[in-house]
Amino acid sequence: MRHSAILLLDEEKRLLRQLRTGGPQSRSALADALQISNGAVSKLSKGLLAQGLVEELPAEALAGRGRPTVPLRISPAGGYAVGVAIYAGLLEIALVDYAGGVVSLTSEKLAPTDPHCFARHVDRRIHDLALEHRLLGSRIYGVGFSVPGPALSGDGNRWHVVRNLPGWKDAPLRTIFEETLRLPVWMENDATAAALAEYYLGGLIGRCTTAVVILLGHGVGAGIVHEGRLMRGELGGAGEIGMFYPGDRPRPTTLDLIATLQAAGCRVESLADFADAIAGHEATIEGWLERAADQLLQAINSALAWFDPGAIRLMSPLPAPIMHGLADRLNGRAITWGDHVAARTRGRYAIEISGLGGAGSALGAALLPIHASVERL
Repeated sequence: MRHSAILLLDEEKRLLRQLRTGGPQSRSALADALQISNGAVSKLSKGLLAQGLVEELPAEALAGRGRPTVPLRISPAGGYAVGVAIYAGLLEIALVDYAGGVVSLTSEKLAPTDPHCFARHVDRRIHDLALEHRLLGSRIYGVGFSVPGPALSGDGNRWHVVRNLPGWKDAPLRTIFEETLRLPVWMENDATAAALAEYYLGGLIGRCTTAVVILLGHGVGAGIVHEGRLMRGELGGAGEIGMFYPGDRPRPTTLDLIATLQAAGCRVESLADFADAIAGHEATIEGWLERAADQLLQAINSALAWFDPGAIRLMSPLPAPIMHGLADRLNGRAITWGDHVAARTRGRYAIEISGLGGAGSALGAALLPIHASVERL
């Protein structure tokens, strides 16, 4: 892999965004969508083709006479990016191509370690993946890190990371990672990264202008995407719904479910052994789901009132049956709109489960460098 900065004109970025949101299109369709001349589109596409960022598809024959159209699309070979996410006892590393396709997604057990050791391990894993997928000579846009916690500094270097990652809180993480990896580094809250993955890979990019993704991970947080951009707020705290749930009390999180099961005598230690360890503890899980649904209802009603989203999705590394049980309970409760029960919008605002499972934060982190190439993050 090789890093090489891509400098794009604003009009080139507009064309790439149109292809990402609308899929493959002919030059004339792009001219209509962007409201520019066919000649301008031809000039822009020529430059993007030369850089390997777009490619031509086989010509489509038109009904009747005339030349066949040659659709353009984002080229998967335009480059790659890496995403890293850390959960309770698990490390996930995602590799995506420039078109957003998933090249690789790996998961492994990882004991809590300090940021320097973590960065060295990730560096080795990236090298192994580059060899495995024959990418050593390919363009790499950078590495995105999904961080379980909010940023403490405006430059995104220091983060308020969860307690079970020793030495991470308030450490200069971006500096550590960039010095070790020798690549551009993006860092994002895990819920916001998850929302970006849902936008690109979960079918939201062509479905709605505003979406909210609630992530049940180390903590509980929300990511908001509006018109293709990540909503962070003035100081980067948008979506920090964890403040609704004091840390010294039970919370609707992955770690809280593990702690609840342990208190009931279950020998689960992390997500790595979750599926095998929970047999016989179904009643404990049912009780947790009831409580978690009650707790999340406030956050969901708040999201409806503030953002009027076209979709609300739940994402978690927890097994799919547990998450579907949570969604069923939420959809069976009264989701309000002002003073009225939202019976008329129950279908519109049905809570959905992400099809990305626990991979959303890693995939979203991998998409950060690619998203940044055409959007202002």
